[in-house]
Amino acid sequence: MKTAIRLFFAAAILASAAPAQNLTASTLRYFTSVRRSLEASADAMPAEKYSYRLTEGQMTFAEWLIHSAQRNYADCATIQGEAAPDAAKQLASLKSKDEVSKALKDSFSYCAAAMEKMDDAKAIATPQVSYAYLHIVVHNNEIYGNIVGYLRSSGIVPPSTAGRGAQKK
Repeated sequence: MKTAIRLFFAAAILASAAPAQNLTASTLRYFTSVRRSLEASADAMPAEKYSYRLTEGQMTFAEWLIHSAQRNYADCATIQGEAAPDAAKQLASLKSKDEVSKALKDSFSYCAAAMEKMDDAKAIATPQVSYAYLHIVVHNNEIYGNIVGYLRSSGIVPPSTAGRGAQKK
């Protein structure tokens, strides 16, 4: 798996068609998009729905956002070569919309700072960094895919869909 990730990144760098469009620039574009969608989802969901579950046994809406924040801190700490910040230790105890939303946004800010320091060589420097770098985009998109159902069943158009509708007008 680790070799596959490194090969993926190496191939992506070599296959880059436009000189200005390198691996890190492309990844940042996808990171920014999923960040925007998750943060807007946190804002759009009413506070009373943060404890909502689609079905028994699934995570609540808040738990999905907390899970995103936990992984953001873990992955971006790996990228930066440091221990996760203290804020990561408090996440499991958060309950209210304001607390959870702020924690999610803080975790994305932490990752954005890590992303600013990235370049293509650093992205493939070690298997751990490569995995963490890829994971912040892939995993957050998986989380967003899950919470779209929570939003739709609550009568809320997901931010990524709402944004496309606004562009067509």
